[in-house]
Amino acid sequence: MKTTIRFAAGALLALALPCATLAADYAVQPASTLGFTGSFQGASFDGSFRQWHAVISYDPAQPAQSKFDVEVAMASVAVSDKDQQGALPGKDFFDVAQYPSAHFVSTGFRNVGGKVVADGRLTLRGVTRPVSLAVDFRPQGRNATLDVDGTLKRLDFGVGGGDYADTSVIGADVKIRAHLELVAK
Repeated sequence: MKTTIRFAAGALLALALPCATLAADYAVQPASTLGFTGSFQGASFDGSFRQWHAVISYDPAQPAQSKFDVEVAMASVAVSDKDQQGALPGKDFFDVAQYPSAHFVSTGFRNVGGKVVADGRLTLRGVTRPVSLAVDFRPQGRNATLDVDGTLKRLDFGVGGGDYADTSVIGADVKIRAHLELVAK
């Protein structure tokens, strides 16, 4: 009888453990934002993307089980300056006619000084490079907020190359940030 109880308890534990390590899947809510900050002639400017889709699976206790997959419609870029708004979708910058979307997929998560960092691969203008994003996840019952931020070098992706490659006019660094309002599926 004791062997049967031990076996049953072991079987239940074995079945429960894989479930405990699965990250929760979240639905991204409409109030979520995805944006960036760049600089032009020494002055910073903010932009955002109005159309994007994210698949988020996250477990703060075991980030290695997590996954981010984000696709951005590059033509949905929005900035307040009329000239920048006209230029960004064009061939010299995002070239949305040839490269309509950008895509980020996480490849792993790591702890750095008590903070979680999502490492991944960003494909922009047909160029794929590694990108790391700081992660701030705050659960609130079935809901959560997820803030990510990081910096990329625009010329690594061919954004604003050629005549626009001068980083004293258009800054080399672009800060990426997202604020996601999440509901567990």
